[in-house]
Amino acid sequence: MATLLQHLRRFLAFLRGRTPGNAQASVAKHALQVASPVLDIAPDDPIIAYFLRMPETVDVDKLQLEGSSTLQTLKEAGVKLAVPLVSQGELVGLLNLGPRRSEQDYSTDDRGLLNALASQAAPAVRVAQMIHEQQIAAREHERLEQELRVARLIQQTLLPRKLPELAGWKLSAYYSPARFVGGDFYDFIYLEDGRLGILIGDVTDKGVPAALLMATTRSILRSIALTGAAPGAVLEHTNTMLHPDIPPKMFVTCLYAVLEPRTGLLRFANAGHDLPRRWRNGQVVELRATGMPLGLMPDMAYEEQETVLAPGEHVLFYSDGLVEAHNAEHEMFGFPRLTRVLEAMQPDATSIDFLLEQLRQFVGTEWEQEDDVTLVTVQRLEDGQCPADENRHMLAEWTIPSVLGNERLVMARVSEVVAPLQLARKKLERLQTAVAEATINAMEHGNRYQAELPVRIQVLASSTDLVVRIKDHGQNVPIPEPAIPDIEAKLAELQTPRGWGLFLMKNLVDDLHISSDDMYNTIELVMSLRGDSHVDENI
Repeated sequence: MATLLQHLRRFLAFLRGRTPGNAQASVAKHALQVASPVLDIAPDDPIIAYFLRMPETVDVDKLQLEGSSTLQTLKEAGVKLAVPLVSQGELVGLLNLGPRRSEQDYSTDDRGLLNALASQAAPAVRVAQMIHEQQIAAREHERLEQELRVARLIQQTLLPRKLPELAGWKLSAYYSPARFVGGDFYDFIYLEDGRLGILIGDVTDKGVPAALLMATTRSILRSIALTGAAPGAVLEHTNTMLHPDIPPKMFVTCLYAVLEPRTGLLRFANAGHDLPRRWRNGQVVELRATGMPLGLMPDMAYEEQETVLAPGEHVLFYSDGLVEAHNAEHEMFGFPRLTRVLEAMQPDATSIDFLLEQLRQFVGTEWEQEDDVTLVTVQRLEDGQCPADENRHMLAEWTIPSVLGNERLVMARVSEVVAPLQLARKKLERLQTAVAEATINAMEHGNRYQAELPVRIQVLASSTDLVVRIKDHGQNVPIPEPAIPDIEAKLAELQTPRGWGLFLMKNLVDDLHISSDDMYNTIELVMSLRGDSHVDENI
């Protein structure tokens, strides 16, 4: 509570004409000197309770309060009168006056004027304090929002943009950041001999510190994993590197697994992370391996375990944002519920979609997400099952002759087929352009505009994505991977002015797959239906 005497003359000027003449003259005639420094009063100082009981001018020299450091400070500073400023039952400040320069005592009129001044000043001071507090809160809110934007950018930049494609396997992932960003991460690491490293982790704390620690941890884990080290050794070396420099009260839970797709062998080690669940026809088993979180203690060893996934089995990796979600009755989703939900899942269900629906039903529509939710599933498919089309259904399939201008017919037909999906206007426009480019590419480069060689178009959809496939007869000429066009070479006529098509398609859709076999070249255009497209919607 700051000393307010520096504003006294302004208040006296305001009060002129509103107070008795003699009292006004008595105080104004003799200049008052500020006798105490700016000070703050501790919330438990007994002087607060005294001023609230006696909200009027007080003779400081005559006041005796045991245990009041503020009173002692006022006396040492030479304060003679203290006038409390009380607004709505709260002490918001003090007017502190030293001795009068005339060396005369303060009169009764002086005290009455000061009490009147205090009654007028207290509400104004409280309003000023509230405005100041709001300004501080607004600046803090703006700083926090900026921090959240930076943290989200760090996280989203480091998360995988594309899931691995393994013959006989299906991998899925879901990530939903909370309002106050945490440090969830997941990653896939391609290793020698076709093996795949799978990472999932969670950093304590929130905001930019968590995001930066996540980025550091992910970088260390990747660099060690790429050496081919076993899962336990990867976590051990990462812990050794993190521990000396990790911020206080922060640590990282992490699980690292290595999958051998040919045999189904899954080796894993766990640094304090939530236990994965293996599912097979309604039977759920926890995959256990012991180990302390990364960065918490030095010289830690990490137990290594392994299991073999049979066709039809899958493993769920997840972060604690799933099991620690609360509903409106403050009940937690919890580990037992997770097991029961997975046991009730049907074999033909998609585990992530099924889990998210169960979570939505549990938390309700008013749920305020408290922590990041991250899910990763690794599923070994039944023999003969196609991973790409497992959950997609065919919306339409047709062929057209390889005649210039037919690309417009394909574009119109695709737009008609996908209309029930209600794509956003700009997303639909991008899809139309990509479909037209892919059709021209198939007719010109694949079928050489031979009308008797048709272009085949397939439109498929699932709950998460829309796929348009454009197939040509290839003429034994595989489609090259899209590359950034060399503008200078084209302007110098060192390259053909064509060649923008694949580059354009890749940047219009969320994913682009190119494949060739003995019969067809295929361009597959993928659009996300979840609203998490990496393509800028403003393009």
